[in-house]
Amino acid sequence: MKILAVDTSSSVAAVAVMDNEKLLGEYSINHKKTHSQKLMPMIKELMSSLELLPENIDIYAASSGPGSFTGLRIGVTAVKAVAYAVQKPVISVPTLDAIAYNIPVCESLVCPIMDARNSQVYTALYRRGDGGHERISDYVGVHISELIEMVRDKHRKVIFAGDAVEIHGEHLKSELKDFCEMAPANLLLQKASSVAYVALLKARRGEMESCFEMVPYYLRKSQAERELEKRCQVD
Repeated sequence: MKILAVDTSSSVAAVAVMDNEKLLGEYSINHKKTHSQKLMPMIKELMSSLELLPENIDIYAASSGPGSFTGLRIGVTAVKAVAYAVQKPVISVPTLDAIAYNIPVCESLVCPIMDARNSQVYTALYRRGDGGHERISDYVGVHISELIEMVRDKHRKVIFAGDAVEIHGEHLKSELKDFCEMAPANLLLQKASSVAYVALLKARRGEMESCFEMVPYYLRKSQAERELEKRCQVD
């Protein structure tokens, strides 16, 4: 079962191809948010290097959110378009789930954190179960202070990963002390191979979609939408 997966939920643009549990190739670029220019050439180059055609892929997967509103739309739209052209199923992978799978087997809780601006983060908590990482909280967008209290209540060591570590890492360390650990740099940010692996697990459970069903998961409204609602309430 060959899976092509993309992640454009942050500044990272990433694409990977897996054949069952074997990673065939992965490209990743973390340089400006020009996903509209970079993603399709990356997919084309990776497929060419692997001597694969679009119809050779069994399932197309995308990181579906939360994350950058524009980035998510680019990744999801690209996957839907290619899957539609070759009549293949797709799989939506929650971005936080994929980041959690960056972290190998461990006894600590895993906490992906993505920057949501204004000291807010998108996050969830995971623990290792028999079938892989098990999510033990809702997907939430919270202030970093709320996240710290969430972690304190667990009374367990937590490994943090995600782009918000670069912003809030030192504050988390100072507040949580020995209960806090950061993922190493090579596992910190979004990886398309993690999206592909989560998609593989979902495919084995029969959790596939048509390209018409795949939509981004924003978790909360964009800042522009929130500002518009405020103005409407004032009027």
